[in-house]
Amino acid sequence: MTNVRGILELDCALLETFSKRIITPWGSFFYNESQPTSYDANHALISEPISNPTQVIIEVMNFYQSKNIIPRFYIYNLQKQQELIYELKAKGFGYEVLNGPIQLWSNQNNKTVNDSRTTIEVVNKENYQEAFEIECSIKEFGGKEALDKVYEEQFNHPAFTHYLLRFHGVACSTACVFIKGSQARLESIATLEAYRGRGLVGELIHFIQEEVRNKEIEKLWVLPINETIEKVYQKYGFKTVERIKMGHAFLGGKSIKEIQGE
Repeated sequence: MTNVRGILELDCALLETFSKRIITPWGSFFYNESQPTSYDANHALISEPISNPTQVIIEVMNFYQSKNIIPRFYIYNLQKQQELIYELKAKGFGYEVLNGPIQLWSNQNNKTVNDSRTTIEVVNKENYQEAFEIECSIKEFGGKEALDKVYEEQFNHPAFTHYLLRFHGVACSTACVFIKGSQARLESIATLEAYRGRGLVGELIHFIQEEVRNKEIEKLWVLPINETIEKVYQKYGFKTVERIKMGHAFLGGKSIKEIQGE
């Protein structure tokens, strides 16, 4: 059985790189007033059952509304959160459940020949804009407005390394790795639509896997946004070790599924 708590702790560590965290008796507030539209940067996280859902909902609503941010919840352990979910719906919150696969790299990399048409480089100040524009082109990531500050803060944070792939010299694919202690998470793989279907994602993943191995990282995780992406990662040595259901309650704006085009 996968250590779900450990996965959530790694996720929280990632969130803290671009948002502030306040730990409470019932969970955590995450917020970043300079990125008010970012869902990940602004939400109340609840992973354990709570005994006073109405009081918690009011506390969360007051907190975010005082900052002109839409109140939002990320909820885990859903079977034991039914009273909370009922109260949220009664107060007008939209609600959806996301079934997220958790994948772990098997530490196998069968690639033996590099594609001579591609080069891969670490993102720096010179190629930053090229990498940023690629990520902004992916609608599932939420577009430029959602990514602007987040990408900049991740780029400037020492726990992240961003990579840019060029095909015949043209920047067309990006990814990043977040490292915390002996664990890492592969994030934000993106390829321009015109360059998909050429195996470029595989080139980038294999390169990053070797980078992680050379740094003696024990575990490399990835959290695909859907089953289609999950199958892509399976081709490159990632095995699905867990599925976590997350409830997303929101008092305005689009659902995550709408943003992802489902």
